[in-house]
Amino acid sequence: MDIYPTLTGSHIRLRPLQADDGPALLQAASDGELWQLKFTVVPSQATMAAYIATALEARAAGMVIPFVTEDISSGKVIGSTRYWKVDARNRQLEIGHTWLAASWQRTRANSEAKYLMLRHAFDTLGMIRVQFTTDELNTRSQAAILRLGARLEGLIRYERIMPDGRKRNSLRYSIIEDEWPEVCAGLLARLAQGEIAGA
Repeated sequence: MDIYPTLTGSHIRLRPLQADDGPALLQAASDGELWQLKFTVVPSQATMAAYIATALEARAAGMVIPFVTEDISSGKVIGSTRYWKVDARNRQLEIGHTWLAASWQRTRANSEAKYLMLRHAFDTLGMIRVQFTTDELNTRSQAAILRLGARLEGLIRYERIMPDGRKRNSLRYSIIEDEWPEVCAGLLARLAQGEIAGA
């Protein structure tokens, strides 16, 4: 499995996270002060070094494939996302840890990034299942995942403990290989029409 892929679309590029990406990621996260969000974990100046180190260690162990999200036209870093919970034996993984600078939310950036990641997961890595997990409080994320074409599987109680100590309930969604052709066609049609799938 290639743990250092670069995925390139028409407007967005997902490239491998590097150890020196901290300043660019911090600038992106500062657009909206995203580290203050209660339903996801976005690195701040105080946590950025640990955020990157943890991701790179997990990549070396073959469990995570972290990306930096870039706007191709400007080369500007606008966020981050990753494959994680990678289970090569059972051919499944999760797309998560996704965040975008506030000014890039509700644009085609998220839709195109998800399309690139899903296409790579199913068509290149040979996955049979891709899942998504989001906070029950994050209604925007829930709507965006459904617009991608994923199906809701259920509520996971106390799925994780958030940095503020809250016991988070999470909603889990998935796309399986049998559904991917239809999901792919829908995503391509929406991208061609300039529609968005949220942030």
